[in-house]
Amino acid sequence: MAEPPRRVAVVDIGSNSARVVAYGLDGAGQLRILASSRAALRLVRDVDQENRLGDAAVARVVETLRDFRALALGAGAEQIVGVATAALRDAENGPALMERLRTELGFPVEVIEGEAEARYGFLGGVRGMPVEHGLLFDLGGGSLQVSRFFQRTLDRAWSLPLGALRLSQSFLGTDPPMEDELRRLRKHVRRALEEAGVPALGPGEEMVGTGGTVRNLAKIDARARRYPISRVHGYVLGRDAVRDVVATLASRRLEKRERIPGLSGERGDSIVGGAVAIETLMTVAGAAHVRVSGEGVREGLAYSLLEAGVPSAKEVRRRSVASLTARFAGWDASHAERRVAVADALWSVLAPAGDPETREALHHAARVLDMGRAVDFFDRHEHAADFVLASDLDGFTHRDIAMLALVIRSAGDDDADPALYSPLLGREDGDAVERAGVVLALADDLEERCPPGVPLALTCRLVEGGVVVEMPALLGWRPRGLGKRFARAFRRELLVKPGT
Repeated sequence: MAEPPRRVAVVDIGSNSARVVAYGLDGAGQLRILASSRAALRLVRDVDQENRLGDAAVARVVETLRDFRALALGAGAEQIVGVATAALRDAENGPALMERLRTELGFPVEVIEGEAEARYGFLGGVRGMPVEHGLLFDLGGGSLQVSRFFQRTLDRAWSLPLGALRLSQSFLGTDPPMEDELRRLRKHVRRALEEAGVPALGPGEEMVGTGGTVRNLAKIDARARRYPISRVHGYVLGRDAVRDVVATLASRRLEKRERIPGLSGERGDSIVGGAVAIETLMTVAGAAHVRVSGEGVREGLAYSLLEAGVPSAKEVRRRSVASLTARFAGWDASHAERRVAVADALWSVLAPAGDPETREALHHAARVLDMGRAVDFFDRHEHAADFVLASDLDGFTHRDIAMLALVIRSAGDDDADPALYSPLLGREDGDAVERAGVVLALADDLEERCPPGVPLALTCRLVEGGVVVEMPALLGWRPRGLGKRFARAFRRELLVKPGT
């Protein structure tokens, strides 16, 4: 049986735009982007007006895909897969264009049906999200895919002609749109969703959204809030926030709309229709918020070629951390494993009833701390925290990421302030972060005073007014300022007994 490729390129021809992304699968089983390019094609305009693609549109597609092929081969892709969605699916000359592309470019471009598009969108969109059950939508230029999932497994999918560009062109004829146009658009989307039988969210279910429109809405909202994490993947967009962004977008003429911070310039003419569709879907489904995924059809198709199934969110987090640390020359697996073991053992005794969120943050912080050494030893805590914030960690909420970064900072700075990551963290998180930061600092301090390569065993026990830690492998230790920090955080004196 042939080995699966390690590098693939996915060419995605959408109704509004086309993109190529070359991916590699790293040692931790995570996708790494090797190269990427995008082109605005606006194919749905031709299809909706003439039911076919004009000569100019066909020429744009061929020229764009020739460039995409060169980029993919330059990135070392062993396999190139092309998919086309709503516009080419609906164009009467779509099959002829597909054959021309196959002949001239040497790789297949297949028109995927709506349910297949929903399946790939689910696989890519849900995999990196910390969700178990709910609805995922993928809003493109020509169509809307909605998927229901349970225990991270696809249950059912719907494909509807409710794409952002299609709706904007069909219903919003004035600039800016009139209230009557917006009202008719909302009614149309609501009727289509209800007739298709798209269900409301049940208890414990969550809505996930992917596609360029929802990502742009998240960017607009984040810019307005001075949000502390720049990455849109994992951003939680409330329904009230969507309503406010829709009102802002719909009130401005195209020229001013395109200058709104966070909005990609080429989406100015389609964003209002798409935003109204998302707002209406959230209302119909009873979703208080949507968790935005930065991944979708392309990533789902890549994972389908490279890996089967959707791992648990916990496994995705583990792989994601392993993938991140492997990029840093200053990171050493043996030191990280020992530091994690010491931190886990200390926390089990010091905070046996502590919340799982803080415990997991401490666990990952102990593993990634040495990334900061790649820049500077003395400021390694600050650098490691910055890497966490800027990285593409999957499976974590944004609050998880902020907590992880602040625990790392707190280990090196006893004045680390949760307000750094407002609104994700607040003053109420201060005590938990301080304790986790002290434990991380102590685990790091103890681990680096033990001989390399020696497995570490320790006992930690509570005594009246104090904590006794015994480590046979520890060559020596003195409390310095760390002892005072420990006493403030846990209200107990710390006694460490090295080996003899």
